[in-house]
Amino acid sequence: MKIFREICRSQGIGAAAKRLHLQQPTVSLALRRLEEHVGEKLCLRTARGIELTAAGHVLSGLCDRVFDAVQSLPNEFARSSGDVQGLLVIRTVSGVVSAELDATLDTMRRRHPGIRLKIDVAPCPIVIDALAKSRAEVCISFDAAPRAEFLYEPLVREYQQLYCASSSPLYGSRVTRPEVLAEERFILTGSDEPMEVRNFRLRFGLGLRPAGEADNLDEAKRMIRAGVGIGFLPTILVAGDEHHRLWPLLPSQILPNYCLYLITHPEAQQTVPTQLFLREIRRRISARGIPV
Repeated sequence: MKIFREICRSQGIGAAAKRLHLQQPTVSLALRRLEEHVGEKLCLRTARGIELTAAGHVLSGLCDRVFDAVQSLPNEFARSSGDVQGLLVIRTVSGVVSAELDATLDTMRRRHPGIRLKIDVAPCPIVIDALAKSRAEVCISFDAAPRAEFLYEPLVREYQQLYCASSSPLYGSRVTRPEVLAEERFILTGSDEPMEVRNFRLRFGLGLRPAGEADNLDEAKRMIRAGVGIGFLPTILVAGDEHHRLWPLLPSQILPNYCLYLITHPEAQQTVPTQLFLREIRRRISARGIPV
């Protein structure tokens, strides 16, 4: 059944043999024995690989369910004993500010000390790719092209403001027509720039003279603060004494905004640490009572 499941996933006997590190005749023999055991033809060979028969589709679904059940056994044992162990990997874009996230991490620390938390910060495409390749259990990111195989739950809505440094001639001014800043040297955030911010920037011809670029928002803020150029940052990331060193140039009514999501696999594919994390952060988001 394991070999047959891999044949279905790889859509070919040769490809399945490579993934399983087996010889192709061994895989073919296993398929033939399985067909003899169930008394049904399971797949047909075609020029493009294999095509499942009706019986093959039924058995393929059963194999997936059996595999998922076996994979979940360690989690079920941990849940029954109340002693949850494991690693929870969270991949996130930079600069995320969320009271609900912070409180959830604190709760996980206190209630489940056996769960080790790992947070990796990366640009949006790498964050999403990590979930697709099962290198992370939870992702926090914006996503201009949501994937059907993932679950998306709103975490926080961010607004981005255009800032300049205290050393800039623009400091203290308010710009109602963004296009007048088209000739200003600009700090770009590369692949970590949300689509909504990029569309706003290009609509007014901003950022066509880049002076610097950083995928990490903290490093982009460093360059803006140093006067290398003006640039967009989440308003929630510029707080407290930063307001004295970074000046907001645009009226708040026109600021581009977008949603940061919790992105996960469907529940059937989630580990127990992931389920515990999501249950707690969902409770806190619901208690907030403010729609994102």
